[in-house]
Amino acid sequence: MKDQQYFFPDVTLLITHYNRSLSLLTLLQSFKVLEISFGEIIVSDDGSTIDHLKEIKKSQTEFGFRLIESPINKGLGNNINKGQDVVKTSFTLYVQEDFVVKDEFPSVFTDAVEILKSHSEIDIIRFYAYFKFPYTQKFGKGFSEMKFKVMPWFSDHLKFYLYSDHPHLRRSDLFQKFGRYPENLKGDDTEFTMALSFLKNKGRGLLYDHFTKVFDQVNTSIEPSTMQRSDWKQKNNLFILLLRRMYLPYRLLKNTLQYLKHKPKR
Repeated sequence: MKDQQYFFPDVTLLITHYNRSLSLLTLLQSFKVLEISFGEIIVSDDGSTIDHLKEIKKSQTEFGFRLIESPINKGLGNNINKGQDVVKTSFTLYVQEDFVVKDEFPSVFTDAVEILKSHSEIDIIRFYAYFKFPYTQKFGKGFSEMKFKVMPWFSDHLKFYLYSDHPHLRRSDLFQKFGRYPENLKGDDTEFTMALSFLKNKGRGLLYDHFTKVFDQVNTSIEPSTMQRSDWKQKNNLFILLLRRMYLPYRLLKNTLQYLKHKPKR
């Protein structure tokens, strides 16, 4: 794959996967179509069924990835940890299996790699989000630095998610600075705990300003999302919107207390 148009030898593509082999192959194909290759591709599987593993192994020759298996499902934290443990390159592009890259990715990613190489103070660069990060400062090349402000008058609770499990480029030694992902927690709790660790250990991150142009998240009826969330948070009728408005101040207070109690890595 080294003869492809965009080759990133210092980057490992780490993909976490669970029972969505078609989505995984779609993601890998999207990189191939854009002629993007990496120092290595690692697929970390979280105890998928035999049928899904069979489909994945059939595609290893075409895509040249290393498969890290688990005998049972151990959760998102364990799946990321065991995948990151075998990364050998300086940088890791982390992507969950239900995403695809878009045409703007190669140029944006090239800039992101150069930023990490030339700015040692930056820990991660994010390429996707559901919502714009609330507090930012322009950084350059279409990126903004996300700024965490603990004071309660900065009242958008999204400020705690400076780290996110959405597609991002990071330094491969992140465990040394931020600790490992917590295990035996639900996916959302795993992500938030890592976000707290990132904040408490003074992590710095960028977000691409036009994040909808780099990745798409694709969930189909054949392979729906494996992340289950409370139904009431996803509905949009008037009563639910009112409940949300009442819930957010509580959420801000709760997250602030969690942040204050969270101990930095020593």
